[in-house]
Amino acid sequence: MQTYQAGTYDVIVVGGGHAGSEASLAAARMGMNTLLVTLNIDMIAFMPCNPSVGGPAKGVVVREIDALGGEMGRNVDKTYIQMRMLNTGKGPAVRALRAQTDKDDYAKEMRKTLEKQENLTIKQATVEDLMIEDNQVKGVITQTGAIYQAKAVILTTGTAARGEIIIGDLKYSSGPNNSQAAERLTANLADKYDFDITRFKTGTPPRIDKASIDYSKTEIQPGDKDPHHFSFMSSDQDYLDYDQQVPCYLTYTNEETHRIIRDNLERAPMFTGIVEGVGARYCPSIEDKVVRFADKPKHQIFLEPEGRDNEEIYVQGLSTSLPEDVQVAMLQTVAGLEQARIMRDGYAIEYDVVRPHQLKATLETKAVANLYTAGQTNGTSGYEEAAGQGLVAGINAALKIQGREPFILGRDEAYIGVMIDDLVTKGTTEPYRLLTSRAEYRLLLRHDNADLRLTEKGYQLGLVTDDQYQSYLANKKAVEAEIERLTATRLKPSSDLQDYLADHHSAQLKDGILAADLLKRPELSIQDILKFAPTTENYPRQVYEQVEIQIKYAGYIKKAEQNVDRLHRMEAKQIPEDIDWDAIESLATEARERLKEINPRTLAQASRVSGVNPADISVLMVYLKSGRVKRLNQ
Repeated sequence: MQTYQAGTYDVIVVGGGHAGSEASLAAARMGMNTLLVTLNIDMIAFMPCNPSVGGPAKGVVVREIDALGGEMGRNVDKTYIQMRMLNTGKGPAVRALRAQTDKDDYAKEMRKTLEKQENLTIKQATVEDLMIEDNQVKGVITQTGAIYQAKAVILTTGTAARGEIIIGDLKYSSGPNNSQAAERLTANLADKYDFDITRFKTGTPPRIDKASIDYSKTEIQPGDKDPHHFSFMSSDQDYLDYDQQVPCYLTYTNEETHRIIRDNLERAPMFTGIVEGVGARYCPSIEDKVVRFADKPKHQIFLEPEGRDNEEIYVQGLSTSLPEDVQVAMLQTVAGLEQARIMRDGYAIEYDVVRPHQLKATLETKAVANLYTAGQTNGTSGYEEAAGQGLVAGINAALKIQGREPFILGRDEAYIGVMIDDLVTKGTTEPYRLLTSRAEYRLLLRHDNADLRLTEKGYQLGLVTDDQYQSYLANKKAVEAEIERLTATRLKPSSDLQDYLADHHSAQLKDGILAADLLKRPELSIQDILKFAPTTENYPRQVYEQVEIQIKYAGYIKKAEQNVDRLHRMEAKQIPEDIDWDAIESLATEARERLKEINPRTLAQASRVSGVNPADISVLMVYLKSGRVKRLNQ
């Protein structure tokens, strides 16, 4: 193939999905001359799975992206058709915002943002190989022979990397939604550069014509009347009115649905060996659910609109790779879907994954300097996980070129930090999905306080605008002032207050009480307290929400912060990058092999490596304290 020099950039991002969009925007906004190379410009930020963003843990990630100056939350707020806060009856650590977006508008708006971004060029092309010299990436080579040189390259190839779609016994090369696959890039990573590549699988349900649904047999799932936003810069005035939001609907599978699936398991690619990649345990196909949970008589099915003017309905909960005729048969056993017409078949897709233990916490590869990977390329699932990684990869690529310190989020600072630490420290044997249970300090990593945790960092990086930063400072000052006021305001046991407490089934006061202490009662809200401790300030709704959470959960938050202090002490114990693990006597064999593979940088990270137990950490602590650490090549 004849090659030619096509251009020189600071950063090249390969792939225009959710990870690639955030990576390229971050690098460009930090002053890097950036090139985004994507298979199809029309599929930038495309949603090949369900058109929703957020949910438990994932919704917090979107808020974290926004607090750092990323784009996903802002784009959702421009294009959503329904928004709901989940888990409102539970504590703040597990509350989660989830939105249905208009998938076409979401992609169009993100493309518009990318096209208007200074320092960012978009090119439709297929990257087939990298230029690597002396274990350092120098650029990319496209299918047409174009050579683009760069100081850093970020791979965000998603499910297009040697993608194969599977429906029944049909298997063919394809990216998501019958788009073009990228056939040679990951093959070259494995064959030429010795990267450890594996295969994962994900899938989608059929899409059906909304005119063929009998909604009278389903349960409506409307959006919330109260305003919500993913972006801290969005206004309550912009929130869609309740009657402007597009509802989802709930229905269920039944025994007949399950019988049809069981009767056709010999035609199910998951059970015939056609599917070779590992699927997500937390998002199984319907045939997998029917087999694994044989005792359950039904499973939830959510009918999710793909857009305001789109006729397709995403059948959430019915992900499948069964043959088309079986998909039709099982769909039409579901209440409300008896006459359902499939517009797009459900399918499974297999794709290449770079095993993430080969990455540093910056998402730079250990083997090749200045080469970063992000998103489903690293084995994660979900738009939100991909976007969070893309943002971090874009930031770190720019920082390294600028000669600045890397950007690494701790497990106590962000769900993004939890995710990346899990990936690079533990690896993953299946598509990784963020869950609240993965975070030890989830009371600190809440939906409501992402700005307090991360806006300062985003501003220092140059990603948070002056307007966003000033808004953050004003809200932060207001929260502190109101907490101080309520902590200093003493309420007397007046007859009005006593009557109010009785009406709210709250204990009577025997003496005066600080307003903040009264607010700690679970049956009372900040609005109750303000009736008796009014303020002349007109603070935004979010300020009062933050005040209430910080006061009510002060004891739990303090305890979590004490645990974080212990983590930081372990994180402070550094491990030399060139340590000779074989020289440490008394380490268990499994621990030694895993530590050699991961090569953790701190004692805390070493303690999280799978296969390393507390006894091994004790041995390592003693060895490091001895001051006689043997280095490789000594």
